[in-house]
Parts: sequence; structure tokens; C-alpha cells
Amino acid sequence: MIEARGLTKEFGKFKAVDNVNFKVESGELFAFLGPNGAGKTTTIKMLAGLLIPSSGEALLSGISVHDNPVEAKKLIGFVPDEPNIYDKLTLREFLDFVADIYRMDRERAREIAEYYLEIFELTDRQDELMQGYSHGMRQKANIIAAMIHDPQVIFLDEPTVGLDPRSARLIKDILKKLTKEGKTVFMSTHILEIAEEMADRVGIIQKGQLKFVGTVEELAMAQGSKGSLEELFLQLTGSEEDKELISHLKG
Repeated sequence: MIEARGLTKEFGKFKAVDNVNFKVESGELFAFLGPNGAGKTTTIKMLAGLLIPSSGEALLSGISVHDNPVEAKKLIGFVPDEPNIYDKLTLREFLDFVADIYRMDRERAREIAEYYLEIFELTDRQDELMQGYSHGMRQKANIIAAMIHDPQVIFLDEPTVGLDPRSARLIKDILKKLTKEGKTVFMSTHILEIAEEMADRVGIIQKGQLKFVGTVEELAMAQGSKGSLEELFLQLTGSEEDKELISHLKG
């Protein structure tokens, strides 16, 4: 469903993403991991058609995101790391606006919206201007907007940031449900416990280069050691001091 072929992005002389190749299948939840500044968000934006790669290409269900952007973006739901909403709109107006962009039947769009509004307990707040929303409410509004056209591919960049534990649990349950329906979820997160709990496979990027793609079990085999995803991640991406600390703590 998602394929990166030699995906590269340069900003001047800085290579933020360097020749990244991988595939994510339909019905898979793929967690994209890496230290701060590793290239996660840049990669997601190229896959979602928000950034033009310097070289390489991104494909969704065989459709080039950059050669056929309209067709590709019909498949996508995108949740950024910082909520983007229109403060002078109510949530109902915002969701109607997003549905109109996708040329959805208004009745069908409101049916989907009501489903998520109820889950996130925003039904009674949908006629308020979003300028008064908290960060968590804004994040929920973004998630509903990303889901309203029933996308086949959902990109989420740190989706649980700013959410209370109950809302974060709801997000995880929703994402699991979507993959059971055959949809593809591509998620970046710094919370490795979430990735270990939810992901079918993980990808690890460091300094713009893809270091690993596979299951947590395959990562353990590649590292030649056992441990949590956090320990394995630090073994792969950490400094020598990090690795010595892990060895000391385990010993």
C-alpha cells in the first residue's frame, strides 16, 4: 500500500532523508521511530505529498504521490504533530469544510463525524469556535478531520502528544480497529511502549538513513540480544555511552 523508493530530501547541503526504501502492506500498523531530527516528519510529509522529494518517489497503492497527487491524496488521512485548525470556525463547520474538499455526500460525512465526535466526547462542543479548544481537543478535531472521508492510508505524526491517558487509549483502539478493516496506519512516535504494544513492524531512521525495518523480534535477532524495544532502539541508535549505560543497568 505504501512504498518509498530511494526517497531523498535535501535542504541546501543538508540531507534530511537519504535514499530511504521500504514497503508497508495493507492492514499493517507501521511505527516509524528515530531520535529527534532523524528525518521522521520529513519522510511522512513526502509520503503524504506535502513535500516534494529531491529524488526518489513515494507510491500509495501503486499511485505516485507526486505524479498523480489528487488521486493519491484521496487515499490519505493525515494527522500532523501540531494541530492545524481554523480558530474562527466551529468544529461542525470545520468538518463540513473538510468533507466538501473531498466532495463527500454531506449526510455521509456527518454520519462519520458523529461517530467520532461521540467517541471523543465532543458532540456537545461541536458548535463552539475552536479558538477556545485546548491542545487535546484540537488534536482530536484533527484526527476526526483526517478520518472523515474514510481514508485507506492514515499518516499520524506523534498522534498521542497532548492527549490525556483516556484519549490516548481511544486513539490506540481506533487505530487497531482500522487495521482490522484492512486500512494501513503509518505512525511516528517517541513513546516506544506504544510502538511495541501496537505495531506489526517498525522502521528506525537515524540521521536520515533507514537503519532497520521489521518486527521487534527481528530487531532483537539483528542486535543479537533480548530486551524491550526501548533497549533495542538505544542499542541501535544510541551513543557508546548509552550502550555502556544499558549494559551496566542490565548487568
